[in-house]
Amino acid sequence: MGPLQVVLGTVSVLFLVVASVMAYRAVRAMVRIIRIGQPDDTRFGPVRSRLKTLLVESLGHTRMLKWSTIGVAHWFVFVGFYGLFLTLVEAFGEVWDPSFHLPLIGEWFLWNLFADVIGTGTVLGIVYLIYRRQRDHPRRQGRASRFAGTNEGRGYFVEAVVLTVGVCILLIRALKVSSDLTDAPAWSHPISGALATVLPDSPDLLSVVAFVKIVVSLVWLVVISRILNMGVAWHRFSAFFNIYFKREDDGSVALGPLQPMTSGGKAIDFEDPDEDAVFGRGKIEDFTWKGLLDFTTCTECGRCQSQCPAWNTGKPLSPKMVVMDLRDHLYAKAPYLLGEKTASETAPDYDVLEPSDEQVWASGYARIEGTNDAQAHRPLVGTLEEGGVIDPDVLWSCTNCGACVEQCPVDIEHVDHIEDMRRYQVLIESNFPSEAGVMLRNLENRGNPWGVQASTRDEWMRDLDFEVQVADGPLDYDIEYLFWVGCAGAIDDRAKKVTKAVAELLHTAGVEFAVLGSGETCSGDPARRLGNEFVFQMLAQENVATLDGVFEGRVPGMRKIVATCPHCFNSLSKEYPQVGGHYEVVHHTQLLGQLVAEGRLTPVTPVDRKVTYHDPCFLGRHNKVYTPPREILDSVQGLTTQEMHRCKDRGFCCGAGGARMWMEEKIGKRINVERTEEALELDPDVISTACPFCITMLSDALTTKKQNGEAGEHVEVLDVSQILLRSLAPVGAPGTEAGADVGRLADDVAGTGSAATEHGPQ
Repeated sequence: MGPLQVVLGTVSVLFLVVASVMAYRAVRAMVRIIRIGQPDDTRFGPVRSRLKTLLVESLGHTRMLKWSTIGVAHWFVFVGFYGLFLTLVEAFGEVWDPSFHLPLIGEWFLWNLFADVIGTGTVLGIVYLIYRRQRDHPRRQGRASRFAGTNEGRGYFVEAVVLTVGVCILLIRALKVSSDLTDAPAWSHPISGALATVLPDSPDLLSVVAFVKIVVSLVWLVVISRILNMGVAWHRFSAFFNIYFKREDDGSVALGPLQPMTSGGKAIDFEDPDEDAVFGRGKIEDFTWKGLLDFTTCTECGRCQSQCPAWNTGKPLSPKMVVMDLRDHLYAKAPYLLGEKTASETAPDYDVLEPSDEQVWASGYARIEGTNDAQAHRPLVGTLEEGGVIDPDVLWSCTNCGACVEQCPVDIEHVDHIEDMRRYQVLIESNFPSEAGVMLRNLENRGNPWGVQASTRDEWMRDLDFEVQVADGPLDYDIEYLFWVGCAGAIDDRAKKVTKAVAELLHTAGVEFAVLGSGETCSGDPARRLGNEFVFQMLAQENVATLDGVFEGRVPGMRKIVATCPHCFNSLSKEYPQVGGHYEVVHHTQLLGQLVAEGRLTPVTPVDRKVTYHDPCFLGRHNKVYTPPREILDSVQGLTTQEMHRCKDRGFCCGAGGARMWMEEKIGKRINVERTEEALELDPDVISTACPFCITMLSDALTTKKQNGEAGEHVEVLDVSQILLRSLAPVGAPGTEAGADVGRLADDVAGTGSAATEHGPQ
């Protein structure tokens, strides 16, 4: 041990003490801040399944690997950070004694091989990630970059630390070989052994490199201890907890059902709410502790932003920036929430505020930075003039498509948080797009968003050449399914054609079914997704009472419902259990696919068409129904199918979800136009889907394209069931022709020429 080692060792130990104290205080502060949130006791068990999910998602990197190359690179960085932590421990010995080895495993060949391979993988992985950050940088891609709005400086810092530490690991190991300070077999350190051939025999240099490794590591620890909202660094620790405490205990993502409104950790009873009940999230401290953990964990990777249909069509909503703004506001307001500072009695004049950077229109936090009275008083949702953390245009641009949640590698629950803020705006502030108010009034007064009479729900059955049984009291036991038609399926002209097609297919297959007719009311999905939980609860309870009456005397397994609308399907199957409604609900594509597989429906007539299928968000991402619609299309002879670039779990929204069907789209490009253009790039004859809202949105965009001469007059938007019905028609029937004119003539929408499915005015 020479004087160099004494100096380096002493400085390292002193620095470790300081950094450790700072890290402890930072973690304690972070825990205190997260505990400000409301309680949520649903996140702790079952322990076994949650631990399994944690291990699969972290060690298996299943969510990161959705982007394969980046996922592999990140996996090496991840394993290197934790798996090579012992090399940092070893470095504290090496600054004192260059020949120091870890006790027991220091010369073990497996440890040496692991350190060599993972160390090299860490360096190569971070180099690739650095390359990708620069290749995808906003300076090159502008708004299209997933890093737009990200704190680039923090990302650079973390990348530099990882790269430096990784290089130091390999250099230390190589210097041990070149200085003849290791007895490990040469084959156990192939990379560092090769590197050693160009390095000198210098134990002192080894100690210096170990010192650099220690200093860089501890500088990183000190920096993040001072910046609690540095998610790109803190996620290395908080992500484990965020994954363990995710909403769904079976490991699935936080999609499908919205959760009931809670206050103080308990569901709100709308018939008799507590006087101090918190309706939605009007302040940052109104979020649950899990919500605050979500905000803390955001890595700013931008995967959510890259997939968001609102952001991709020029709207101000970026799921990433929403979470970042909430996180930054939380930590800026924390001293006031913890009682360390006291805010003034009155709010400041927000009119004097000026945008702080070019991102202010999308980033509300940038309007008021730092910890100050303005930060303590500012509204959670508000305009620039109001000093809002989240702009109303940001909040109301969300379609609830779930692309953000599906892509997030650390299981942040963006949709739930956006909906909770909407609930406060609707129920407490009565502040929401005015056109949506018409929809709410229609739901309350008429039981459907269009505001038509209940008797209208029976009209679609009139032209059928067979009788559809309408439930009046408990169903006969020979009725297998209740067909939930839905508001669109009974009222909208385009959706009624799908309803008729499904009814004809069920009748052809010999499936006994009944409908509620005028006794059916809206499932409540539009109200819930808008944020009006009260109206949803009212409609859901009314429907549950109706359904329980229809299924009276039936045991579980015999309470079957088939729905054509994915939004109804989601509500009935995933949300109605919250109000006591338990049924076996299938989407019509699932049932029709089963009937085809059983041979009860046999597509025999070739349909010579090129089809591309659009995944409805609430059928696909929210409920993971991807295969049945495609299997139906595959069963139809003559069809040529081709997937759009954005499909399945990366499918692009039509723009109607999240109650956007009932709101004007005033900012940026229309989402349905963007999706239709993507479909038309494949030059299809048919754009197929399995949702009435999608049919409306895609049809409207296609009509505009035809009027502008940008799409052929023959191109159709059809439900999967309509194509299947066409394949059951006699050879030569409309829609089944072959030859040069295929797809160039106006076809009957279902191809049977029957009164039930004939073309009507669009």
